[in-house]
Amino acid sequence: MARRHDLVGLTVLAMLSVRASHPYELHRFIIDTHKDYVTGLPRSLYHAVERLAKDELIIPAKTDREGRRPERTVYEITDDGRRELATRLHRLVEQPDPDRRTLVAAVSLLGALEVPDAKRALRTRTASIEGTISGIDAHRRAMADSGLPEILMLKLECEQALYTAELAWLRDVLDRLDKGELDWTGTVKQSLMEQVLES
Repeated sequence: MARRHDLVGLTVLAMLSVRASHPYELHRFIIDTHKDYVTGLPRSLYHAVERLAKDELIIPAKTDREGRRPERTVYEITDDGRRELATRLHRLVEQPDPDRRTLVAAVSLLGALEVPDAKRALRTRTASIEGTISGIDAHRRAMADSGLPEILMLKLECEQALYTAELAWLRDVLDRLDKGELDWTGTVKQSLMEQVLES
């Protein structure tokens, strides 16, 4: 995945916003919760931790040692890191991307946003998807009017179907949020992290 989204770094920030952890714990949590959009483990994770620490978005909190195992540095998120997490995640939710892994990542970490912020981002995305569907529909009509073979429109039909399915899902999530039907205790909530890491 391109660095412009840095999905690994975003995931690290989201998890550290719940509790301080060392990279090995973060690695286990990513694997155990099937965050399959994170690739290149464990190297990508350690590189992300180094970048985030260099940018002072996370800082070493302490060093742990269990038995004969090597020392492990426990990191915690800084205030700047929390702001960066909110900014990056908000942007990822709001702005549709041709690479659908960005949507999977955004949904996986959505609980790191406050409910009002998540709703705003989802509504912005909904409006953007509605505009995209309208544009595709207009393009398909223009192609049909020009007499081009229908086979040439299959790509547009596919894109429109995918966006239409996403739009239906977005509207459903927003409806459930408005009705208070979604438990919003966080994507990487404390109890889940502890349960996974203690297993």
